Amino acid sequence: MLHRLGMGYLYRINEHTLSMANTDTHHHAPGDSASARPTATLTVLFADVVGSTRLYDSFGDTIAKQMIDECLAVLRTVVQQYGGRVIKTIGDEIMCVLPSADSGCLAATDMHHKVMALPMVSKVKRSVRIGFHFGPVIEESNDVFGDTVNMAARMAGLAKGMQIITTGATVACMSPMLQLSTRSIAALSVKGKGDEVNVSEVIWQGGEELTMSTASITATVSKSVTLKLEHQGHSWTLDHEHASVVLGRDAQCDVVIADRNASRQHARIECRRDKFFLVDQSTNGTFVAFVREAEVVLRREEIMLRGTGRIGFGHSVDLQDAELVTFSVRE
Repeated sequence: MLHRLGMGYLYRINEHTLSMANTDTHHHAPGDSASARPTATLTVLFADVVGSTRLYDSFGDTIAKQMIDECLAVLRTVVQQYGGRVIKTIGDEIMCVLPSADSGCLAATDMHHKVMALPMVSKVKRSVRIGFHFGPVIEESNDVFGDTVNMAARMAGLAKGMQIITTGATVACMSPMLQLSTRSIAALSVKGKGDEVNVSEVIWQGGEELTMSTASITATVSKSVTLKLEHQGHSWTLDHEHASVVLGRDAQCDVVIADRNASRQHARIECRRDKFFLVDQSTNGTFVAFVREAEVVLRREEIMLRGTGRIGFGHSVDLQDAELVTFSVRE
């Protein structure tokens, strides 16, 4: 099932994650109202191995199961290191609880780093996707239930590979330093909730842009990277001071595209630390062709721009007389 987010992002809900939450199948005895009250405030976190079906297809049952089991073992170890406990494991996915919003954020970050550090198998690198939410839960028989579990499952379902997704409410409960490592994505309508839920991403990937560790979080100076755009004899340069442009048919856009296939505000390009992301928010899609690579079509999705290439608005960049924007990332 696909959900469209307000800022133009597209994610696939993981129904398996929602089934792990198992909140709808638990019943309390009639009149046992006390047992239905929240008994703790915890972070509920879901993490699952990306592309497990492909691993089984590529490597066969024995090797694929070993690869997945190694990932799950890493996840369990991280949970223990941050004072949490594993609630259940089903197939390629783990559900756990941690004592605070900070421990959930740091554990999620550490999970990614440690899984990425596992040795490649036939040039295949393993990865996970993670969602978590901090709030009141009902604890019973070493399991947890309630809205917090449902919300955590929803966040995990929204996450792509190598992503950490959480709620704005959880971010508000984090320490100020950890809040700096998050960015707001959009507001999401969640079934059963009257109000929209703010969704945020935890920026965990290291290098010069951001370093996160169990002992400390250190923000370092971003690399000097620029993006040059060219369109019909005009050029624009994006950097950390001029961090975004809007492209589309509307005369108020930074880069005005006259093509009738283009939406009024077709797409935007954002600088996030030392990377540039093209975000489609159009009706007909945004077409991106990197040099010597197959064309990519974005439909309410985003992609990181690298090297050089061309951008088409509502149709292929190879269409005759297409109105294009060319880009070049320079370090």
